Amino acid sequence: NVMFEDKERHLCIICSKGTLDMAYPGLVLANAALMEGIDVTMFFTFWGFDMITNKKMDKLEVTPLGNPSMAMPNGMGIPNMMSMLPGMTGFATSMMRKEIAKLDFPPVREYMQTIADAGGKMYACKMSMDMMGLTKEDLFEEVEDVVGAMEFMEMSEDAQVIFI
Repeated sequence: NVMFEDKERHLCIICSKGTLDMAYPGLVLANAALMEGIDVTMFFTFWGFDMITNKKMDKLEVTPLGNPSMAMPNGMGIPNMMSMLPGMTGFATSMMRKEIAKLDFPPVREYMQTIADAGGKMYACKMSMDMMGLTKEDLFEEVEDVVGAMEFMEMSEDAQVIFI
């Protein structure tokens, strides 16, 4: 890309959702960017905090409710009425985990570790942490720091920003 030819590229990914299906887009993009030699900063805010909270990151789920793209193995969508039935979230989550494994993607914690090992930087949102009553000890050990929105603005200056 001509636009980035003369300067080092920097990608900031804002992860704001904590469901299994919304965790992987940010992880895949971060990993791909690192493989291309692009600096990566990930910022976890609101429900995206579940991706870096030790008690939740291994238990992310998929909810079919309100997700018109959620399909059954036969390709048929899961109607919203069925989405409310007990066990549908577990079913959808199990189905997604199987598909992720088929594609040979690692579980969230392992993928996050791979990104950190490759030089990806991870930051937690101070407001979200305060709102959820968490401390730095509750977070995935590779989270560099807890920062406010203004600090993140400084970090993301001149970066390509993707909001998920």
